[in-house]
Amino acid sequence: MLLVAGLGNPGAEYANNRHNIGFMAVDEVVRRHGFSPFRSKFQGELAERNLGGEKVLILKPMTFMNESGRSVLAAMSFYKIAPEDVLIIHDEIDLAGGKVRIKRGGGHAGHNGLRSIHSHIGPNYGRVRLGVGHPGEKGKVAGHVLKDFAKADHVWLDPLIDGFGEHFPKLVDGDDGHFMTKIAEAINPPRPNAPQSSPDDVSGAAKKADK
Repeated sequence: MLLVAGLGNPGAEYANNRHNIGFMAVDEVVRRHGFSPFRSKFQGELAERNLGGEKVLILKPMTFMNESGRSVLAAMSFYKIAPEDVLIIHDEIDLAGGKVRIKRGGGHAGHNGLRSIHSHIGPNYGRVRLGVGHPGEKGKVAGHVLKDFAKADHVWLDPLIDGFGEHFPKLVDGDDGHFMTKIAEAINPPRPNAPQSSPDDVSGAAKKADK
């Protein structure tokens, strides 16, 4: 069983904030893969389904970001899930917008949602870090993450969320590297190779030139 928690703040006024990219990502997973409708449970909203032969729980804590750990712990305790089977989806200011990195264990790097989760379940969980960029000064971080994404951000945000939903089964399978590659390709599609001339094409062109 896998518990996937997307972090954010509840309420319409926060819905499009950079801090809520975790909510956006798991909403797309639930929509795309036919999860059960969200229902209120564990101080959050919970959806579930079997995916790739494994039961997957999607949780959106409704405790506000700074208390996310209470909701995560409640779900873990009920289903007897180990920290190693928990995956947290969250915004990351230390990554440029559109960059995605996966980390297993380690510190919380000052992220208030992760800080709360650390205090409740320890550090041995996985996290998918979704880059939202840094405002440039430490004093501007709170204002940066609690503001809506700019229009220009949607150049990378929309394909990131879409790609997250499409390739989510790779995360369930533990194929982190392939997942990150597919997200990168969704944001920056590889350029098609220029068609190469075959020997017959070259000889044909040479014959035309001789005429």
